[in-house]
Amino acid sequence: MLNQISKLSEEISQSLIEWRRDFHTYAESGWVEFRTASIVASKLSSWGYDVSVGRDVVDEHSRMGVPDCAILEQQKRRALSQGGHPEWIEQLAGGFTGVVGVLDTGRPGPTIGLRFDMDALDIQESSDQNHRPIKEGFVSINKNMMHACGHDAHTAIGLGVASVLADIKEQLSGRFKLIFQPSEEGVRGAKSMVNAGVVDDVNIFIAMHIGLGAELGEFICSDLGFLATTKFDVTFTGKAAHAGANPEQGNNALLAAATATLNLHAISAHSKGSTRMNVGVLQAGNARNIIPNKAVLKVEARGETTEINEYMCRRAFTIIRAASDMYDVTSCIDIVGEAKTVKPSNELLAFLRDQARHVKEIHTIKDVFQSGGSEDATYMMSRVQEKGGQAAYVVFGTPLAAGHHNEMFDIDEKVMPIAIKTLVSCITKIKGQFL
Repeated sequence: MLNQISKLSEEISQSLIEWRRDFHTYAESGWVEFRTASIVASKLSSWGYDVSVGRDVVDEHSRMGVPDCAILEQQKRRALSQGGHPEWIEQLAGGFTGVVGVLDTGRPGPTIGLRFDMDALDIQESSDQNHRPIKEGFVSINKNMMHACGHDAHTAIGLGVASVLADIKEQLSGRFKLIFQPSEEGVRGAKSMVNAGVVDDVNIFIAMHIGLGAELGEFICSDLGFLATTKFDVTFTGKAAHAGANPEQGNNALLAAATATLNLHAISAHSKGSTRMNVGVLQAGNARNIIPNKAVLKVEARGETTEINEYMCRRAFTIIRAASDMYDVTSCIDIVGEAKTVKPSNELLAFLRDQARHVKEIHTIKDVFQSGGSEDATYMMSRVQEKGGQAAYVVFGTPLAAGHHNEMFDIDEKVMPIAIKTLVSCITKIKGQFL
């Protein structure tokens, strides 16, 4: 069947490029992927998938870092004006932008789930004339939204997998569940899909990424060492006063925020593994002669394990409360993203490595790799494993024009058919050996 899969993957190569560049042009940030999700849902439906979207696959109370209602409505209108499918967009209203497509062969077999993330980053794409999306006409037209991590390619790969599976359905057994996740950036979206029960029936789960420093033709199939993380915003509220006439009547929110910032970065390391703490934003003050009455921090903690990350957060929250007390201001902590650590299933990793060796475009398979980042697909992996299934995370290498999360980011689009061939050839060989 590998030859057939290879042939089908090559036949859609041009479509993959068109899909990826379309998603790149109309990049959409987390929870506002209205256009992208509507196109995905429409294509899956046309290929015979049972499609679920919106509140059916996203738990409202588990979402994190959701824009306010006015922004969601504005972005929905923007998506409609840019060619989104109205019948699907209405079901995504309110930022419930998840999509799940199920292909049921009607024959006994495992349920295999694959996760593809759809969201862009809040970055203004480069206008440098040497930037390929500028030269070839697919630069993002949406202000401060750019696919600078490869999720446009992930979505196109997911559609490619869906297309090939639909073409060979009569030769398959079991069920194939393709999960198109919103809001992976900031690790905000997966938990809500897990709590909606999306992976509860999945026996084998695979998530994937492109790039991450690997070369074209490299297949990373290992424990990527994702760090547990918590993203949180802190608002300090004090009292304004004239800085010259009566400074003692003010309560300085800026100084509370600055004190917290310095001490957050001074949290002791943990003996059981690596830690990270970063205050990426400090906003405060209105004028030089006013005691600032409000300050905002945007912070992230990370830990090598979930336990270590929880230690970092406990210390951080203590510091924030203490800084508030020092300057007699109040503080509010809002958790806007979260991910845990998880170990992949060794048996599944071994199977994937063995099957990938048969894909001619794969020349190197690595089973040792450290990403240094975080991923909320770990929520899905954990739930599958808790239910007795197996889970893995894999990476397909590609040259990058610039690093991930950079305004000059771009990929080699040859990675897309390679990923489809590898994923489809692997999952179609899974029978009952893992159940």
